[in-house]
Amino acid sequence: MSRCHAAARPLAKQLRQPCALRSFTSGAIRAAEVQEQAAATPPELSGLDLDPNTVSPEFEAQLAKAGKMPIGSRRRRLALRTTSNIPFEQLPYQAFQEARKILAADRLDKLAKIKLELEKLDKLERTDAAAIKGGQQMKDTKLASLRREVERLKLLADANDPLVKKTFEDGLGDMNKPIYRALAEKKWRAYDYRLTAQRIEQFSIVPDVLPKLDPRADVQLFFRRAKVAPGDVVPSLTSEVAPRLRVQVFDPGQRLVTVVVVDADVPALESDGFTKRCHYLAANIPLSPADTSLPLGRIRADDQLAVPWLPAFSQKGAPYHRLGIFLLEQRPGETVDVAKLRELYGNNNKDNSQPGDDGSSSSSSFSLKSMRDKFGLTPFGFTMFRAVWDENTAAVMARHGIPGADVELRPTRVYSLKPPVKPRGWEAKRQGPKYRHLWKYTKRIKGISTARGWIKRR
Repeated sequence: MSRCHAAARPLAKQLRQPCALRSFTSGAIRAAEVQEQAAATPPELSGLDLDPNTVSPEFEAQLAKAGKMPIGSRRRRLALRTTSNIPFEQLPYQAFQEARKILAADRLDKLAKIKLELEKLDKLERTDAAAIKGGQQMKDTKLASLRREVERLKLLADANDPLVKKTFEDGLGDMNKPIYRALAEKKWRAYDYRLTAQRIEQFSIVPDVLPKLDPRADVQLFFRRAKVAPGDVVPSLTSEVAPRLRVQVFDPGQRLVTVVVVDADVPALESDGFTKRCHYLAANIPLSPADTSLPLGRIRADDQLAVPWLPAFSQKGAPYHRLGIFLLEQRPGETVDVAKLRELYGNNNKDNSQPGDDGSSSSSSFSLKSMRDKFGLTPFGFTMFRAVWDENTAAVMARHGIPGADVELRPTRVYSLKPPVKPRGWEAKRQGPKYRHLWKYTKRIKGISTARGWIKRR
């Protein structure tokens, strides 16, 4: 058989099959009828459609309205939907199973390297420091280097494990384990860290509040169950209640932290500038990688709360106020004297929250840098929001006894000290009636403008 006959035989076999014929009609096409029927009959809901792990794309909006967000990608949810009775590691996909074999071999290689490094570490610990060139200092340096290498290999051993990634994407990862903390930090630095660093530079938090600030923890802000992105404007009625923070740290162990909320834009009319005001101050708050919720309104202990929550407000006519939320880590094993904090900054908060008759604040100003130096604190987390005057600000100020709602701030016009400059140039010399036919080309020259009505057309 020739090659052309071998290629034509399957095609001829397909052409011999009887095809269904449909006569011409003047009515609507069949595809439109099918679409109308599909639109008339809504799809039926099943248990898988409202499950965040298996929801289909057409029911994502309905699930979000119910307060639940889909988990993972659409491809992953479709795989779990079609293979609901099969464990994740036994999914019947050939490429997936072959990839798991490669990853398992790589993990065994990493475990062998970890065993080798641990043997080196044990041998070095048993070696006398006098036998090492450089003495005890060089021995400690090598031990620290070997420990870092062991921790790095432990992360690489589980970094590509599908079960680990699935557990992390489902939000079920144990943050006490290094691998889940490493995945969380990688996800945070991909976007949220960059956004926070941009807001710090954009709103001049450095150097207005602190001379240097590099966040090392993921801090999320919630007002009344609503998440607030860094730098968003929050209505005064919403910020009347103390917010809740979700703080995710990426280093192991528990530590004590101090939370400070600072308003960096309090008008000071007597000095024609701005001062700072403390809206909230609490210390000795325990924080760990697994315990992330930090509701500021529930911190009422005398050994923790120094300055209670003062609602964010801005007077009418004033620019927006930048309210920064700073988290500062205390020294290990030490607590901060809250009574001293209350003595130093409690009156400052009351004085600065009481504007004068002209809307100005008191001469005292809160300094976060000074507080950091006095108590030996280290900033490690930051987020912020903004406050402006709105229709509810006056009522919020009245409920909390804050005067100044009837004062409106207006900018003072600063006149130029330069003498007026006479218009010059070719266009300025041809503004008389003799050159009326050229006026349409000289609308925007400095000093003379037909758009503002300075030159009347006849």
